[in-house]
Amino acid sequence: MPSNGGWLLALSVAALTVNTIGAATSERTERNCSVTPPYLPSTAVNTTIRLQELREHMLPMNISAYIIPGTDAHLSEYIAPRDARVAFMTGFTGSAGSVVVTQTKASLWTDSRYWVQAERQMDCNWDLETDFSIGSVAEWLIAEVPPGGEIGFDPFLFSLSDNKDQQRLWTTDEKDCARCSSKSHTHWCLSGLFNMRGNDIPYNPFFYSYTLLTMDEIWLFVHMNRVTDDLKEYLNASCDGALCVQLKSYDSVLDHVKQYVATPGVKVWIGTEYTNYALYEIITPQDKLMTSTYSPVLMAKAVKDETEQRILRDAHIRDAVAVVQLLMWLEKVVPNGKETELSAAEYVNHARSKQKDNRGPSFETISASGPNAALAHYSPTNDTSRKLTVDEMYLVDSGGQYLDGTTDITRTVHWGNPTALQKEAFTRVLMGNIEISRTIFPTGTRGVNMEMLGRRALWELGLNYGHGTGHGVGNYFGVHEWPVGFQSNNIPFRAGMFTSIEPGFYKENDFGIRIEDVVVIVPVDTKYGHNYLTFDTVSLVPYDRKLIDTSLLSSEQLQWLNRYYETIRRLLVPELDSQGLHEEKKWVLTNTEPFIHSGSSATTTFSSSLTIFLLGITVLHNVIEAF
Repeated sequence: MPSNGGWLLALSVAALTVNTIGAATSERTERNCSVTPPYLPSTAVNTTIRLQELREHMLPMNISAYIIPGTDAHLSEYIAPRDARVAFMTGFTGSAGSVVVTQTKASLWTDSRYWVQAERQMDCNWDLETDFSIGSVAEWLIAEVPPGGEIGFDPFLFSLSDNKDQQRLWTTDEKDCARCSSKSHTHWCLSGLFNMRGNDIPYNPFFYSYTLLTMDEIWLFVHMNRVTDDLKEYLNASCDGALCVQLKSYDSVLDHVKQYVATPGVKVWIGTEYTNYALYEIITPQDKLMTSTYSPVLMAKAVKDETEQRILRDAHIRDAVAVVQLLMWLEKVVPNGKETELSAAEYVNHARSKQKDNRGPSFETISASGPNAALAHYSPTNDTSRKLTVDEMYLVDSGGQYLDGTTDITRTVHWGNPTALQKEAFTRVLMGNIEISRTIFPTGTRGVNMEMLGRRALWELGLNYGHGTGHGVGNYFGVHEWPVGFQSNNIPFRAGMFTSIEPGFYKENDFGIRIEDVVVIVPVDTKYGHNYLTFDTVSLVPYDRKLIDTSLLSSEQLQWLNRYYETIRRLLVPELDSQGLHEEKKWVLTNTEPFIHSGSSATTTFSSSLTIFLLGITVLHNVIEAF
């Protein structure tokens, strides 16, 4: 779709090639802009010409500052290479980031997962801002843009919520604020609404499209050259009934919506989080607009029905086979000193490809050893891949797309002798995973109300992690599926939702730990109350026994762990038998032997009372919201 911000990617036809993270070499891996001349690692990208060209375009339009978010016209988290505007301008390739450019300054905002990566990939034209919030960007703009100056942005790249938040922040400042000018996850909804898939975005089975659904008509706006005769037949696109899908060109959506809005008596319902501002601003007058935070399609898709739950569980069983094969293989070959982060990533991707109904990875595999594992979203390249060794921890976060489900799992292992800190940190990360997984809570509880359970064991040592504790997971959709999860803007939990649970700990330039499982929310019987829920873990790969200090676990945590291992045996071993994988079966049986408590724990009583206290807060929170 053409947009006023489209020229940004046309500044250069050169392909963007960026190394993800610095390799394990003797060179300094992060930039140093405080020395003369500035030091830049080999992974940094020279952005001088790109910034110069952007600023030259801004001048005749009287734009004092230009905002570039790291998304596309459908406000996606994962984007196609053609939409990688932030990466093109800065060299930074992380999945979360926003940029603002003035005539004299250029800044990138990203969260703590990517601070080190940004320092390795950006040159000294850029400042790194670590307060990753709309308020921080607004305050920066208020300080840098002169009164009466204009702020440019592409309205297709901002949601209605984003735009309103920024305007609210800018207009509450006492000074004469700059004027905003639009000179310039929808994929989930439509793929789910029509039960169709595509390949417009790497690792995600989505296709670029919009839909206008009325009481009498269904309009699907797509790139017509992608539509086959079979697809037309599937959609009944040639019929005239109210349930027939009428196909229109992707680029015609604005004109068609304008025409529809002009019809007397119509109202248009949009979700403010995933509708771009360009579509919103043509729905006038405002009394024709009805809004909710999320699209009703997105809300319905968040809860899986019985069939979806069953097949998504099945996908995780087959996926566990591939992860077990990886871990077993690494145990054998790492002592030889020949395997690397990259070869391990390739191995698990290949192992998944042999499983029934696999359609490739669900994201770029995070295969990280030693200091690279301290970067939460590092992925190896030919230039950065380190050799695997028995002297370092190894973290692998990977997933697969299957016709019956999407998977995401992280395991951290050590093939040698872990340090006392590594073992205690791993055990406390595991304790956080278990504490959330075994929690019983009322229907309607929000994930944010129990998120601290994943951190409490780490907090006791003054440790923490800088990323979220979990996210929704789809059925052959996105590996990060909103609006389910543990963040403040996620919706209340209901039975049938799938989410990850993934606490971690990262010691910069040393090691990283993350334990991630996918769980489904299920009803649970309690002695007195009804409408209570808990989590049922569907990931089926054992944890590294060498890293678990059972003396730190409460009796309840140890019981949960042993029950989980019983579940792995009950569900995974028959699948290994059916595939004739006898060596893998032996490995699983060995690594799921029940644990025996190795010491007393003082955490049991406090843990239980803390859970009750948190649930009390949750109930009160929900009651307040209901009013």
